[in-house]
Order: sequence, then structure tokens, then C-alpha cells
Amino acid sequence: MAQWQTFSDRINHVAPSATLAVDSKAKAMKAAGLDVIGFGAGEPDFPTPATIVDAAAQACREPRNYKYTPTPGLPELREAIAAKVLRDSGYEATADQVVVTNGGKQAVYETFQILLNDGDEVIIPTPYWTSYPEAVKLAGGVPVEVFAGAGRDFEPDIAAIEAARTERTKAIIVTSPNNPTGAVWSRETIRAIGEWAVEHHVWVISDEIYEHLNYDGAKTAYVGVEVPECRDQLIVLNGVAKTYAMPGWRVGWMVAPAEVAKAASKLQGHLSSNVSNVSQRAALAAVAGPLDEVYMMREAFDARRKAIVAALNEIDGVYCPTPTGAFYAFPDVTGLLGRPLGAKGTVVGSSAELAAALLDEAHVAAVPGEAFGAPGYLRFSYALADDQLAEGMRRFQAWVAGK
Repeated sequence: MAQWQTFSDRINHVAPSATLAVDSKAKAMKAAGLDVIGFGAGEPDFPTPATIVDAAAQACREPRNYKYTPTPGLPELREAIAAKVLRDSGYEATADQVVVTNGGKQAVYETFQILLNDGDEVIIPTPYWTSYPEAVKLAGGVPVEVFAGAGRDFEPDIAAIEAARTERTKAIIVTSPNNPTGAVWSRETIRAIGEWAVEHHVWVISDEIYEHLNYDGAKTAYVGVEVPECRDQLIVLNGVAKTYAMPGWRVGWMVAPAEVAKAASKLQGHLSSNVSNVSQRAALAAVAGPLDEVYMMREAFDARRKAIVAALNEIDGVYCPTPTGAFYAFPDVTGLLGRPLGAKGTVVGSSAELAAALLDEAHVAAVPGEAFGAPGYLRFSYALADDQLAEGMRRFQAWVAGK
């Protein structure tokens, strides 16, 4: 590029998605003929349920779906999402509070574009999903990390959150069940955050996309239920990708106070307009339908969860807490740093170097903790086939053992 062909500071200050980068490299290696086991992307390996696919196929034949529709989404889908909030979360929402977006990630982006002015701060309990701080930066905001490690089961401490608050604090992110840790935060923690937010006039952004993926008796606690008075400052983010095995359909949403939803619709009107109508019809079938197949997938995830945690904890130098939600294991791998690994005796000094060496030498793709604000950890998605999971863990174990 010529010297004058510069990019904005905004985009230059944003890091690329580490999860997508790992997934892309793994796919490129596969395309080159290498046998790579990918634990990188949080993408269910199950097919989208047939009833949902059938609804989409029917939608393709209906001319009404060939036109633009209201920017915030099909009215019947917005009604169904509002009904879903009552069914699953336990409190009432209305269709005018719902904006349907191109995947949950767009809902995250729009939320911060609406709320933040330059210099506003967003408290992000850490480890965090890799796109949160970048979405904050893109809106001119400042991410403020509050770390909680394996010693606290990755559950944030309200005292640490309060210590991070300043006069510029505008919002806090809640993610439970959590990506990347798989932790399900207790009702007490969710309630404490909601009460703190009400006291200090802070917006709460609650990412609930893994709400149905709980294990060992863990239950998703909802801010809107635990602290009803928080609902006027609560923005809930969700979507069909994880629950219904629909990542490629690109349908997410926000449920927010009506004025926030209006602002999001205004922004989306200039950004992307309505989501694909066929995908919205598929999402309607998913959201309005039963959860039977969701629970069947959860049983499979549960078996894989137990298998991967057991396998990781058999590796000398690795400690993996047992996750009780989502479909991620997040082991502490600091015991592998600074020692020879693999047949080449490779020595790595960080979890980022460890992830790179594991992929290059053992052909196992995991995401380094640096991507989530947690150096010293690796994230493994167990949303892949049982045989792939077993083979990937066998390779990891053998590589650490120098084989």
C-alpha cells in the first residue's frame, strides 16, 4: 500500500478474533491435507433439527420472504422471542423490546455503539469472550478487566468489581454460562451484580446465549429475575446458534428497554437492515418449538464434558476445573511452560506459544488464554464428535509426553 493509504485508528486498535484465527488456520491445514483436530470454534457439530430446516425450506418458496421486512425483525419472531423470555427466564417482555440481529455478535456490537461515548468504561469480568473488549473499543469505550481465576471457579467477586468502578463506568457484562470457562455463576453473584448496577446507575449487558447448557444440577440465573428493578437498565443478548445448532443461520437478538430497542433499530437501519427472512423463519420454528432436541444435544455435550475434563487432568502439568455450563473446558496449562514438549523438545514460554506449537506439531487446535484475557490457559471446545475429541486428547497427551 502507498504511504497515504492509511486506515482509521479505530480499526488499527482492534485485534482480530483469535477464535476465528485459530479455526481458519486449522481449516487451512486441513485443506492442505493435514489431519487436524479442531477444538477452536464454539460450533456445535450436530445438524440443525429437521423441523427447523423444513421451516426454512418452506420459507424459500413463499414470495413474501423475497422482500424487505421491518428492520428490527419479523413481527411474529419478535413476539416469539418475547414469549421465550417469559418461558425460559421467567419475566415478561414485549415485542417492541426485541431487535433481531445478524447473529449474537451484531447485537453485542450495536449495544456498545448505542450506549458508549468516547472514554466511557465497561467492566468486563475476565476471562471474557474475545470480542467483548474489541466491540467496546470500536465504540470509543475503554474495557476494564476484572479477573477471577480457577481458584474462584472463574466467578467474579463483587468487591473487585466495585474496586474497578469509576465515574466513567457505563456498563458491566454478565456472561453465564460463560465462554470461555464454562462456569455458571451463582444466583448470589448474579443478584449482587444486579443490585450493584442499580445502586450505581450502570447498564447490565447479559449474554445468555448458553442458557440451556447446564450440567451437574447447575442452573442459569437471570439478572432480570434476581433483580427485577434492574430491567430498565438491562440489555439481554441471545441467539439460536448454540442452543439449536444454528451458527451458520446468523440469527441473534437483543431484548432491551423499548427506547434502547428503538435506537438499535435506527442503527441497524443504516448498518444491515433486516436479517435474512429465511433465517428468521427458521429461527421462529426454533424459538417457538419444544426444547426436546436441545436437551438431547445437551446430554451428548455432558458426556463429552466429562471425557475431556478427565483426559486433560491426566496430563502432567495441566489442571482443568470441571465446567458446569456451555461447551468449553478451560484448563490451566502453566505447568507445561518452560519444559520440553513433543518429539522435538519444544520449549514454550506462554500459552499462546503453547497453542501454536500444539497445532503445528500435534495438529490439535485450541485457543490460547491470551485471547480471553487469561494467559496461562487454553480453551478447548468440546462441541465436536466423540471420536475426534478422543483422538485430539490422545494426541495432546502423547505430545506432552514427548512422543
